[in-house]
Amino acid sequence: MKIICAGEFNFFYIRSVIKIDMVILMKTSKRVKSISLSGIRKMFELVGEDSINLGLGEPDFDTPHHIRNAAVEALKESFTHYTVNKGILELREAISNKLECENNVEADPESIIVTVGASEALFMCMQAIVDSGDEVLVPDPGFVSYDACVKLSGGVSVPVKLEEENEFRMTPENVLENITDKTKAIVLNSPSNPTGAVMKKEDIKGVAEIADDHDLVLISDEIYEKIIYEGKHYSPGSFCENSVTINGFSKAYAMTGFRIGYVAANPELTEEMLKVHQYNTACASSISQKAALQALKGPQDSVGEMVAEFKRRRNLIVKRLNDMGVECSAPHGAFYVFPKIENSQEFVSESLKRDVVVVHGDAFGKYGSENVRFSYATSYEEIEEAMDRLENINF
Repeated sequence: MKIICAGEFNFFYIRSVIKIDMVILMKTSKRVKSISLSGIRKMFELVGEDSINLGLGEPDFDTPHHIRNAAVEALKESFTHYTVNKGILELREAISNKLECENNVEADPESIIVTVGASEALFMCMQAIVDSGDEVLVPDPGFVSYDACVKLSGGVSVPVKLEEENEFRMTPENVLENITDKTKAIVLNSPSNPTGAVMKKEDIKGVAEIADDHDLVLISDEIYEKIIYEGKHYSPGSFCENSVTINGFSKAYAMTGFRIGYVAANPELTEEMLKVHQYNTACASSISQKAALQALKGPQDSVGEMVAEFKRRRNLIVKRLNDMGVECSAPHGAFYVFPKIENSQEFVSESLKRDVVVVHGDAFGKYGSENVRFSYATSYEEIEEAMDRLENINF
């Protein structure tokens, strides 16, 4: 009988572990390996006890009382079971009415699916539309999920460069020069994350016409539609026959933790998305659906109050950054500024040393690599303190 000493045992043990790890690694999906974890969330994990977080896009307001009360009542009434896959009819009817009255978009309640946030709506939309090798035009800089969802569906993400000279708006000219015979869909986001850009009516209409002319699906992420300071929101669905409208309740109603959103499309596409939804989540939270219904049907004063406060914060952060020598124009919507900063990586690192969390622009695409995103979704007082900490930073 051979006696194995401790050193030999460790060697064989380590070799076995490495072999197991290699087998696991070899069996992972190439699609998943092709994407990275969100740069926003990575920065969020670096938040310390004394840090001020200007990195996360989450309103610091409490969810309005009447919405929370609706969730409480749902619990009291034991409304805690599965709903139909598409969501409760009363909520889908309210969403349909909202789309028609506010957005000039016709959507039958049966063509609407209530989702686990706008994030699920985006994911299942890509799964239902995109085949392997299909190209999808996405804004760059743009929200991190667009590129990832395209790749997870087996598609090819094609960045549409957004120019600062055009206020980071996606224009018909930008779109047209990127279309090929492999293009399947176009993603729009107005107001935009990370830039705060608000597309003009002629931009929206022009891109919608391009989508119709080339038989493309136009996917519109409208999660920030109510957070606009100058200008007006226009939904592509009012101009385009082949559009998908994605929206939710997280930003306008400070309901991030409720994880509730929706998607509206033509009946054929809705049925395909429903397949993904059924096997992915079955249905959105019953309690959150009741809260969302109250958000739509209840008083809207809180939305206006939040937007007014966001505008006050925007004006503060824009002024302070400009006073520091960071050239920063005032965005027209959402709650982000996205200035170009020399030595941007060093700026982000130095900000962290001063306990201020911001996100480097390369998290939002290759064309954001010289920029930094600041979120002003936190309080006015914390923004003041953050700017004080950054005032003498070298960049």
